[in-house]
Amino acid sequence: MSETNASTDLRGALDALFADVNRSDAPGLVVGVAHQGRALYRRGFGLASLEHGVTNTVWTRMRIGSTSKHFTCLAALLLAEEGRLDIDASVRRYLPELPALQGEPSLRQLMQHTGGYRCYLDVGFLADGETAIKPKGEALSSQMRQSCVNFAPGEKMMYCNGGYHLLSHIIERVSGQPFRQFLRERIFLPLGMRDTAQVPSDFEIHRGMATLHDPVPKEQGGGWRRGIFPTEDLGGEGAIISTIDDMLTWLAHLRGPKTVGSEASWRQMLTPARLNNGTEIPYALGLMVHPYRGVGVVHHAGGVIGGACQMITVPSHELDIIIMSNGALVSPTALAFQVIDTVLADALPAERAAKPDSEPFKPMLGTRYHAPGSGLVIGFDEAAEGKLGLRILNNPPLPLTENGSVLQFGVEDIAAGPLCVSTAALAREGEPPSALDISEGGHVERFERLPANPPSAEEASHGLLGRYRAPDLEAQAELRLDEGQLRLEVIGAYGRHTMALEPFSTDVFGWREKSTLPLFGVLNLERDADRRVQALRIDTVRTRGLRFERLPD
Repeated sequence: MSETNASTDLRGALDALFADVNRSDAPGLVVGVAHQGRALYRRGFGLASLEHGVTNTVWTRMRIGSTSKHFTCLAALLLAEEGRLDIDASVRRYLPELPALQGEPSLRQLMQHTGGYRCYLDVGFLADGETAIKPKGEALSSQMRQSCVNFAPGEKMMYCNGGYHLLSHIIERVSGQPFRQFLRERIFLPLGMRDTAQVPSDFEIHRGMATLHDPVPKEQGGGWRRGIFPTEDLGGEGAIISTIDDMLTWLAHLRGPKTVGSEASWRQMLTPARLNNGTEIPYALGLMVHPYRGVGVVHHAGGVIGGACQMITVPSHELDIIIMSNGALVSPTALAFQVIDTVLADALPAERAAKPDSEPFKPMLGTRYHAPGSGLVIGFDEAAEGKLGLRILNNPPLPLTENGSVLQFGVEDIAAGPLCVSTAALAREGEPPSALDISEGGHVERFERLPANPPSAEEASHGLLGRYRAPDLEAQAELRLDEGQLRLEVIGAYGRHTMALEPFSTDVFGWREKSTLPLFGVLNLERDADRRVQALRIDTVRTRGLRFERLPD
């Protein structure tokens, strides 16, 4: 087959991959693929604006969300090259007004998500719901309010946008420039990325920018609403807008000769982190670095309200991929890996990481386990395509991957962990085990099985109903029983929302909030010696042990 015919067939295969978003009645995405130094595929799909009927094109600008993070790391390293910043120094050297908590994370630990701080974005959702727009300065104020941490620096890895927000402020203080100006002058313009910018608010209007579209659940009427990120001072955690051509330029620079940043800085950018206990995690400085089907990949995803992004490169094959969405109901991450499978079909081994079926582990399905020390809850259930899935903190089940003698979620799967359980410990027949040892980031904790028949909401409500306050959220809450459903209504400074509670035992509850951005978590009770409820502790994938104190009746 000639090279021309092969290229035509490949583009046809990629067209088929994106066929579901090739429509004129819904938001879509833009795709850029470059292979061995030449543009292989550049297309826009769907509408940039449903309101105005404008289509996405290869020149459309979109938010890249958390894919912005490694730009922030590079900005800090540029200042470190000049001797103006030490990324291994404590964050409080540069932001002394931060409260002294359990240890002081270094800037490097903030970049690696191993610093342990809570995230302003997650606690903001817990305080005010997902739609409340916070004023400028509230993100930093929220970080300043926290009286506890998720873990001591370097002990675990847990994704934290708040750490990157702090980095933005540090870069501004040290450089003497607004963060957006520093990125433009020191990174974007030197590389010719003229359509790329740091945009801290979705209320700003920028030329050629796609509208973000957030789907409205069918039970709420369906359709779309405008996607607005809930802060007006989005920083290094995820504020960049760009185009596919600018991002392909950036990817070629990331894996090729460097003109911005020294080789030493880029070695740091691409070196996976290690926890205090020696566990290596595949997160470097704002980048995921790990193998996929026998080849190394470097990537980072991004999500905003009404959009998503995936940037990935396979350096050994000089394959660069960028996919940015403004609301298409598909996963840019899944599509990007399918692009790798398609373009490198003849170069990759057939073997893939095994994801076991749920059928051999049937006794485990529907069981939940609780760690009395940390309050974490995991549960086994069937995931998509009949695979064995794990529920973390009441979230929907995700398929587990076999890794030797253990089943695990990798950091690349959930941006935390890794979370591992011995395959041999799971029941294949008979009763599920009464306890399991589960490792999170190399720390093993004993989990006890929760009752198969938990109490009813009415039974669990005794001594629980009433008013609470959460100083770290600057919020109050009321726990009530409405027509057989336990509900925790949280009233923050900027909004309110309601969590529906499901008893897992007399002291442990799952909760969820139905909204356009579904929220899930676990609630543990704190009781005194007389078994009276003193406080509630909320846990999510990114927040641990957030305390609601009981108020007098």
